[in-house]
Amino acid sequence: MPVKISVQPPAKPRKKPRQARAQATVDAITQASAHILVAQGFEGFNTNAVAERAGVSVGSLYQYFPNKESIVAEMVRAKRARLLSGLQAAEVVHQEEELPEALAALVAATIAHQKGWPQLSQALDRAAALVPLSEEGAALTAAILDVLQRVLRRHAVTDVEVAALDLLSLCRGMIDGALLRGETDTAALQARVMRAASGYLGIAAA
Repeated sequence: MPVKISVQPPAKPRKKPRQARAQATVDAITQASAHILVAQGFEGFNTNAVAERAGVSVGSLYQYFPNKESIVAEMVRAKRARLLSGLQAAEVVHQEEELPEALAALVAATIAHQKGWPQLSQALDRAAALVPLSEEGAALTAAILDVLQRVLRRHAVTDVEVAALDLLSLCRGMIDGALLRGETDTAALQARVMRAASGYLGIAAA
């Protein structure tokens, strides 16, 4: 049965924690949210369940998040920001290298980002389609693609916009699938992803 949510403004936190105790409360809320999302999906996710698991009152939760969509939106933003940071760092370090090596660095950064809790990563990707993310969320996604596009342009790949979208989908699909199966050999996974990405681009794998 499809999930129904009301149309509403972009989901944003009500306020930012400014003290250690407040940050601990927000951390408990997001950790509880992560466990519930993985176990029950967006359908079983609600503020009462989150507050109970986090060990805080619903009133305390509402001080920071006005609804469940705002919790998920904040988690998605944080996830995308961490991935973007890793990709940007990899791009800078390997910007003078050939395309296979530069692409391998981006793949490695993506694997490192996804492998911590692949079930949560997948749950957040599904939930992202159900929450009203702000322009910030869209900008983070665009920035992630921009990193890949810059690398491709640097090496004269044609039609970079489509290529970046395809490569991101290809790599994340393979990485998520492998990690969800419980694979732990990230070097072997990276080699397989690189073979697929290199085949798509018609280049030799690093």
